[in-house]
Amino acid sequence: MTGTDILIVDDDPASITALKNALAGQGRLRFATSGAEALRMVQRRVPDLVLLDIEMPGISGFEVCRALQDDPLTVDVPVIFLTSHDSAEEELTGLSLGAVDFIAKQARP
Repeated sequence: MTGTDILIVDDDPASITALKNALAGQGRLRFATSGAEALRMVQRRVPDLVLLDIEMPGISGFEVCRALQDDPLTVDVPVIFLTSHDSAEEELTGLSLGAVDFIAKQARP
């Protein structure tokens, strides 16, 4: 899996650091701190996987996911929402937009 290109999109530096540490050695890790930056990055190089937060400045994770699904170059790229949001409604929204999974950073009670 060392050839895997993983794009992590999150505006929280602590989350980026934690994911960087957790995924070390799992492939090429790239980071974006906004939805707009993520969309620019995927146009330059299409990742194999996108880990995406929902709430970010400017373009939300939901909007990024929708844009990735609408683009023939990125429609097949798996998107996993990894977010502090944990409502069932948000999970359903993310999955309905084409995400393959929705992981809450904190488990629901």
